[in-house]
Amino acid sequence: MSREAMEYDVVIVGGGPSGLSTAIKLKQLDSNLNICLLEKASEIGAHILSGNVFETRALDELLPNWKELNSPIKTKVSKEKFLFLGKTKSLSWPTWLLPSVQKNHNNYIISLANLCRWLAEQAEALGVEIFPGFPACEILFNENGSVKGVATQDMGIDKEGNKKDSFEPGIELLGKVTVFAEGCRGHLGKQLIKKFNLDEGKDPQQYGIGFKEIWEINEEKHEEGLVMHTAGWPLDNNTYGGS
Repeated sequence: MSREAMEYDVVIVGGGPSGLSTAIKLKQLDSNLNICLLEKASEIGAHILSGNVFETRALDELLPNWKELNSPIKTKVSKEKFLFLGKTKSLSWPTWLLPSVQKNHNNYIISLANLCRWLAEQAEALGVEIFPGFPACEILFNENGSVKGVATQDMGIDKEGNKKDSFEPGIELLGKVTVFAEGCRGHLGKQLIKKFNLDEGKDPQQYGIGFKEIWEINEEKHEEGLVMHTAGWPLDNNTYGGS
């Protein structure tokens, strides 16, 4: 089965903050670079775990004029609380006792999905080609074992794995450099770890699962800019977690 091949200087797999920032920075360094970015979701931001307290230091370096570019970063943290929860009551912990990584002064409350959509606009304005809805399913290798790119998933396959009348083979995206920005548990990343023994002699990776909850509260209790972190109930003392 022959597949169409497209050649680029850089192929980026993953349309999250890291992949998009990589594309933007490379274009800033060399506007002549031919760069494409693949995202498995139907649109940029669709697979991002939304909700975020955002520190702007990295964005200040990447796009110093971001405030002038109609960014979705609007709501500044004005107040924060840290609560230990019990089943029927809570204990407030003084925020000045918290480590610096948990202090949010000058940070912003944002939708990470909206930030990614905005970063995609900035990348496209610089000339980056972005292909949402095209999951990379296979790593392509040179004869010497180095990575030469990725192939996208075949289209028009039924649930039994048979080709339908609408079948179209995937496309090969070949790059002088391929950047894998799939996140911490990407399926291509796992293949690379296995092939190149990247986890040899390393401590096992640990993962946390994020759940998004939307709470409806009375309007008079709403405080714009408030960040509230919690620990404790309903988790037991042997389980780490919180919000």
